[in-house]
Order: sequence, then C-alpha cells, then structure tokens
Amino acid sequence: MSTALTIFFSIFSLPKIFLFQISMATLDPIQETFLLCLSTHSLPYPPISQVTYFPSSPQYASVLQSYIRNLRFTSSATLKPLFIVTPTHVSHIQASIICSKIHGLEMRIRSGGHDYDGLSYISSVPFIILDMFNLRSVSVDVEDESAWVESGATLGEVFYWIAKKSRIHGYPAGVCPTVGVGGHLSGGGYGNMMRKYGLSVDNILDAIIVDANGRVLDREAMGEDLFWAIRGGGGASFGVIVSWKIKLVHVPEIVTVFRVEKTLEQGASDIVYQWQNVADKIHEDLFIRLVLIPVIKKDQETIKAKFNALFLGNAERLVAVMDEQFPELGLSGKDCKEMSWIESVLFWSNYPNGTSVDVLLERHSQSEKYLKRKSDYVQNPISKPDLEGIWKKMIQLKVTLTFNPYGGKMSEIPESDTPFPHRAGNMYKIQYAVNWKDENIETENHKLEMIRQLYDYMTPFVSKSPRCSYLNYRDVDLGINEVGKESYEEASQWGTKYFKGNFDRLVEVKSRVDPGNFFRYEQSIPSLEASWKSRVAG
Repeated sequence: MSTALTIFFSIFSLPKIFLFQISMATLDPIQETFLLCLSTHSLPYPPISQVTYFPSSPQYASVLQSYIRNLRFTSSATLKPLFIVTPTHVSHIQASIICSKIHGLEMRIRSGGHDYDGLSYISSVPFIILDMFNLRSVSVDVEDESAWVESGATLGEVFYWIAKKSRIHGYPAGVCPTVGVGGHLSGGGYGNMMRKYGLSVDNILDAIIVDANGRVLDREAMGEDLFWAIRGGGGASFGVIVSWKIKLVHVPEIVTVFRVEKTLEQGASDIVYQWQNVADKIHEDLFIRLVLIPVIKKDQETIKAKFNALFLGNAERLVAVMDEQFPELGLSGKDCKEMSWIESVLFWSNYPNGTSVDVLLERHSQSEKYLKRKSDYVQNPISKPDLEGIWKKMIQLKVTLTFNPYGGKMSEIPESDTPFPHRAGNMYKIQYAVNWKDENIETENHKLEMIRQLYDYMTPFVSKSPRCSYLNYRDVDLGINEVGKESYEEASQWGTKYFKGNFDRLVEVKSRVDPGNFFRYEQSIPSLEASWKSRVAG
C-alpha cells in the first residue's frame, strides 16, 4: 500500500471525536456540542467539520453573505444563524436535520438566495442555514433527453452543461443565470419557453429528497403525493431536495430574439393595449415580455415600454408572425437577431454580443441591490384610459412593472396537475419592482410604501377571490405564520393566493410527511397536527 493510501485509511479509521479536536479547539461549549452531534450523525468522510461554519470561523461572514441577493438582509440588526452547513454529501444533510431536531433549532435551506424576502436565510428565532451551493453537479443524458441536477446548481450552470452536450436541447426555466435550482424548481419556475413547454415543474421526472426523519427518498419511495407537492408547493416545507431529474426539451439550432423600446410619445399606450390582446394568443413559439419603466427627467416624464422576445425559429418566420398578429409593434428584420439557444440565454441576461457562454458558470450577480417585489395576475385586458392612469401612478411612485404573457402550453395544463395553479384564464403575470442603493431605514420605508401604493391601486385590474400571487416572488406582505404558533387559518390567507384550491391538498401532504412541522418558516405549509398542538398549548 502506498504511503498516501496508508495515511488516507489511517485518517478514515480514526475515531470521529479525534477528527474534530482541532476544529473544536476554538469553539465554545455550545458550539462543541453542535459539532459533536453533527459528526456523530454523518459519515466520517468527508468530515462535516470542514463544511460547518460558526460565527468564530474566518469564513463565516463570507459564506453567509455570498448568497444574500437582497441587501436589505445584510444589516447588523438581522438575526444571524448559529452556524452554517454547506453539505458536500447527503449524510451532512441528514445530520443537520437530526441535530436541529435534537437541539430545537429551525433550519433554513438556501440554494441560490434569490428569494425576494430572504426567507431562506433569515429568521426571528435561533436557526441554522443549510446552504446547498456545494451540491451543484449537472449530469446530462442526451440519449435519454434528461439530466440529473443537484439543488445547489444555478440555472446558468444547467443551461451551460445542456448546451455543451447538444445544440438542439434546452430546458424551460428562468432567465437569470444565478438563480439556484432548488428554490426555482420547487416553487414553479417559469421562463421564456413557458408558452411552448410550460413551467420548469412541468418538466420534472424524478427527485431525491431527505425527509424530516432523515430518510433519503426518490420518486417511487416518497410517493406521488409528495412528488406532486414539491413540484410547485415549495420544497422547503417538506424536506431537503438534493437533486432533480429534469426532462430536456427540443430547441431549434437557430432561434431569434429582439428588443424594441417605445415611449408614450411614440405610441406606447396603444401598443401595450394591443400587446394585452395578442401576447397570450400569439404563436406558442413566441414569448414577448413587456417591461414598463418610469422615466423621470427635468424636461420629461414618460413611460418606456421594452418588448423583449424569444422566438423558437428564424427571423423570417418571426417577422411573418408579427406582421400577421402584432403589426402595431412595427417589427422589421433589422430588429431581429438570429443565434443559438444558449446565446439567447446571454441576450436575455443582458450580456454584450460576443460574450463567452463560460460566463454562465459565474455564480454571483454583478451587483446586488436593496429591493422589494410583488406580483399579480391579469385575466382581462386593462382599458386604454386605465392604462394611462397606471402610467401616471407609476411615474408618481417610481415603480417598474414587468408583464409576462401566458397562454399556449400554460392554458392546456390543469390547475391541479401541480401545486402551481395559475393556468388557463390568466393573460399575463405582473411583477412590481423597486430598488434602492443605500442602507437607510427612511429610504427603505419610503420605497416599500411606494410599491404597496401601486399594488393597492392595481386592485380593480387583477385577479380576485383570491387575488393571486406567484410563490417564487415570495411576498411577506400577504401574511406570515408566527413561528412556533403556525395555524391553518393564518396560513390560508396567503396560501390560497399562491396555490388557490391546491392549498388544502398541500396541507394534507404536509400533515402526513412532516406532522411535527420540522420544516417550517414564515410562509411554510402548515401541519394540521402541529397547528392543533399549538392551539392546545396556547
């Protein structure tokens, strides 16, 4: 046996407690207890001590902050986790669950940190973070037209490795490359191919999950009810999803994109009104996102309407479709750019022409922001006079709106197929957005008030009974559970907005697979048993 192998097997066979003596030398007694528990319940190799970070660890701050995408939650007033585990092996996940239960700690599960209200890395009670970023492998099988993707991978990495294997395959998911797979897929996951192929969750074949008892389950072992629940119901309510098997979709070797901008002075109101009437009915190969931006200058106050499109075909066919169904935009061949599907991913991410696809392997955004987001669904066209009223309000409040069209495949899938219910009958989804640059409580309160005012103003124009919202645009304004005192009644206030009639089935699944409500956070699916015990204790 070589010297290297002798050393390896000697270390591997050492008692666990010895392996952690050096790591534990700098820890206080409580931290020592946590680390000993973690090491006792995980495999000795790879050692969990190497991926566990306490506040005294030199890397703790950088690990915590590296996946915080909303700078609102970096302030000194934000409660920090007792420790962070960044698993490299499934046994690290199992140990984290077991030890969190033993010591009565909440666990927050983070895959990319893009959740808008920070619920994957903040809490009001003692908690730990299980950060999945080390588990990010992507294994593509072109012959089977599928891929196994670990939850810590980013969408950019998924797109990159698919394109490395095939020029005629893709995956319908979001347009921001740094979004983490775990949260994106478990909350629904939409992108610019949704009208052709549906959501990310409509193209999932299998999954590996660690449940509240530390069991590792695939689709067959977990059962169809739990598999249904994690495809759009939010995985963090039910367990830790380690990986997903996704179904690849076909894309042409050449796709076409365009970006056309119009101001109010250039007839944007009429064009936007017409967009409402055609965007969800136009050819399913075509997705036209509309971004509405208030422009406020000394000599001008207007709205800029940006029409961003992906067409699964060449420019000639795209222009023909637009001439027939949406001539009001005035699209011409010079507005169109033909490219490969993977190049269109870069275009939609606003990278300059000619940027290497290797940029998709970069895991961090170019700039983080202080931000707030909200969402709505529109089921009937908004009239021109009402649109003009919205423009005035947007300019007054300085809030940006993004309209994402539905229709196509989205209208063909029944509401109950997945927890994500926003299918037929929805013309488009609205995202409300405000950003700011400074950590200033007065600025933050002002910005939050602005976006809430516009949201209130939009009430007559959006879905009703319930007024629906998108789970992946997490919004605590809709209501939260008081941690430790979760109730079905409180949760249904926001749950029916995200899930409509699917909420009750999610509660049934939760009550069966996690009756003790271990996997919980401010907007997690409640367990009826835990809710009952909470009421009795209260």
